[in-house]
Amino acid sequence: MSAISVGQAVVLGVVEGVTEFLPVSSTGHLKITEGLMGIPVDDKSVVAFSAVIQVGAIAAVLVYFFKDIVRIMSAWFRGLANREERYHHDYKFAWWVIFATIPIVVVGLAAKPFIEGPLGSLWVVAGSLIAGSVVMWCADQMGRHKRGEDDTSFRDAMLVGSSQILALLFPGFSRSGATMSTALILDLDRVAATRLSFFLGLPALTGAGIYELKDALGASVGAVPLAVGTVVSFVVAYASIAWLLKFVAKHSFNAFVVYRILIGLLLFGLLGTGVLSN
Repeated sequence: MSAISVGQAVVLGVVEGVTEFLPVSSTGHLKITEGLMGIPVDDKSVVAFSAVIQVGAIAAVLVYFFKDIVRIMSAWFRGLANREERYHHDYKFAWWVIFATIPIVVVGLAAKPFIEGPLGSLWVVAGSLIAGSVVMWCADQMGRHKRGEDDTSFRDAMLVGSSQILALLFPGFSRSGATMSTALILDLDRVAATRLSFFLGLPALTGAGIYELKDALGASVGAVPLAVGTVVSFVVAYASIAWLLKFVAKHSFNAFVVYRILIGLLLFGLLGTGVLSN
């Protein structure tokens, strides 16, 4: 029998789609939801399921930013063949995304036993939610929001890309939260920080989903729930991306900071009272 039913897959797909690109920690929300539904959070195939349905959210980014991605990739291919094209910002940006993905891949493979073991604790998730909120609030206050997307550099990409490691090691910190906070500290404006977070997350999240597919299709999770969760996450994530870009154009990240703290405290409470088991 599958550890995740089709109905549960729908719920998890919605949670993944809503939270993957909001700076609130999709991993944290998935773990909380799985715990409340009685799904074995530490089951290897369940952990893999969470990684694979991210591909649906990633597909939403590919569709939403299709023109931008085609423009960047076209510039990259032109630059490979034509030396003069290598001065184009889009050509450089494509390489920056590739290089900025290397740190999280290396750490992810090296620390996989810890990520799936002690670092996957719900206590860690709760603490990371609150700690990440503090970082995000400080970054939003410190940042001067004066640099746009065209002002990004190789240094920006490497620092923002490497910050994804925080979310990898401390689920609950939030990949989006870590990357956006780092970008804000580097004085990028909120829209540029958000878009950079999307682009830098594409290779790592896609790779993680493909890598975990074999475990997700293991004995504990069926192909149907996996497919349903992935499709649902795609649809919901597309709407979430559109909303987020409009929101950050006019608002600070304070609403996310408050929400994360409340969820972190709630999780501590649920764990402390035994409603949720670690």
